Amino acid sequence: MRFSPVALAIALAGLSVSTSLQGQRADAQIDPRSMALLMQGRAAAASGNLDGATDLIETALAVDPRNRAAFLELATVATRQGLPGKAIRLYREALTIEPNDVTALRGQGEALVAKGAMEAARENLARIKTLCAKKPCPDATTLASVIAKGPPPSAAPATKVPETADASK
Repeated sequence: MRFSPVALAIALAGLSVSTSLQGQRADAQIDPRSMALLMQGRAAAASGNLDGATDLIETALAVDPRNRAAFLELATVATRQGLPGKAIRLYREALTIEPNDVTALRGQGEALVAKGAMEAARENLARIKTLCAKKPCPDATTLASVIAKGPPPSAAPATKVPETADASK
């Protein structure tokens, strides 16, 4: 009698978990509308319309947040816009979907170099080399060359503008 409420609670928890798992799509099944929007976004990015590409790709992600290719493309657009911090975050999102995505690791490593985070970029390179094992890996070669170049020169510090003399004196 005293175990009845506990048994009932466990049964309800098991039932709710099993029904929620049955309703989820497999990771490989990306919504076709999301893929169509991604293709439109790629075309916009190729034509140089980076803002339009961002809008289309973000819409693709709203339609299907499991679209890893959309995260990768959006990160590429962010890199082209000179936003390495945003690119790092987007590559991280792609890596939460597929932790062993070598392309995402390379892209994130390049964005980390652009931000000056050389140690984190080297960690990405080591992880890529581990994933590639003994087979040739162009992503590892590309990231190694970016790391060898080092971060881009930082912008020159702003110079102080001299105050103008007050004309009323």
